[in-house]
Amino acid sequence: VLDPKNKIHARMDVAIAAGKVARVAPNIPESEAKKTIQVVGYLVTPGLIDIHAHYYAGGSNLSIMPDNSALQSGVTTAVDAGSSGWKNFEDFYQTTIRRARTRVLAFVNIVSTGMAVAANEQDPAEMDVERTVEMMRRHPEIIVGVKTAHYWTRQPFDEVHPQWVAVDRARQAAEKAGKPMMVDFAGRDGRPYPELLSDHMRPGDIHTHVLGRGFNPVVDYETGKVYDYMFQAQKRGIFFDVGHGAGSFWFRTAVPALKNGFLPDSISTDLHGGSVNGPVIDMVSVMSKFLNLGMSLEEVVRRSTVNPAQQVRRPEFGHLSAGAGADLAVLQLRKGSFGFWDCGKGKIVGTQKLEAVLTLRDGAVVWD
Repeated sequence: VLDPKNKIHARMDVAIAAGKVARVAPNIPESEAKKTIQVVGYLVTPGLIDIHAHYYAGGSNLSIMPDNSALQSGVTTAVDAGSSGWKNFEDFYQTTIRRARTRVLAFVNIVSTGMAVAANEQDPAEMDVERTVEMMRRHPEIIVGVKTAHYWTRQPFDEVHPQWVAVDRARQAAEKAGKPMMVDFAGRDGRPYPELLSDHMRPGDIHTHVLGRGFNPVVDYETGKVYDYMFQAQKRGIFFDVGHGAGSFWFRTAVPALKNGFLPDSISTDLHGGSVNGPVIDMVSVMSKFLNLGMSLEEVVRRSTVNPAQQVRRPEFGHLSAGAGADLAVLQLRKGSFGFWDCGKGKIVGTQKLEAVLTLRDGAVVWD
């Protein structure tokens, strides 16, 4: 059992009753159980939490269905990262969220239609703070925060399209609703990345795609050093998320970042139709990349369970404490020779690979 929140990494039994974790202890008598599942030789963790995926079919032709991708990789809680906005979140809720066996939470986009209409993502008139807040308050159990993304294609910025309007309106909505903001950002002239971190984000906010290919300067590629403002922002309480996706994870950024001690706070997939068949594939594949880049197994699991739960302010998830919902992932850690590739088709060969073999949500087997 590997449960970072409770500092457990030992051979244990896990007892489940009425959909909750009843006890985690060595040698619980089988006679106390109505049913026993033997998973000796495997790794039992809290259900994995992926805080960046895309599951709203009406939000993008790249979106996928959660139960076809999350459960089979040990993910019991997945967070849609802004596929819908205030105009179409209700449709997302009715067509996908309430029907899924996966627990689906969501960041609602500051853009009214989310990612469904590309032109709207560049239009400040579609970024309505009050209506976004109203939708967040209507579904407080599902909507965990507000997302801003993709506001960068207009050149140059002007009075109608100010540099920071998308970020600042998302910031206003997040503050009014008392929830975090997730930012997908590309720095450029007049809108530098360090200024985003220092002036436009608050403790508890999340920058996703942190290990991308250089749109945002994280690493000085000439020296291999991580810029000081990254550590300063992290110390200030800004969270950095992987958000792998089809274009936002590059070994040339990740390798020196980890070597210099800059670890992302959460591991996530940015899973969608353009990444599910590679280079992402699934959550455990992304976790495996970090294992082979030198991150310890405990730290990889921490960044895939309790850390993301804290970021979306759902402390009831991501651990196996007595009384917690019995969300569990049973994983196999294979040893051998495995190839992994990044968004630029850069390749590394590693010796470890995680695979999910069993997933439970609220005590019920949802994938085997």
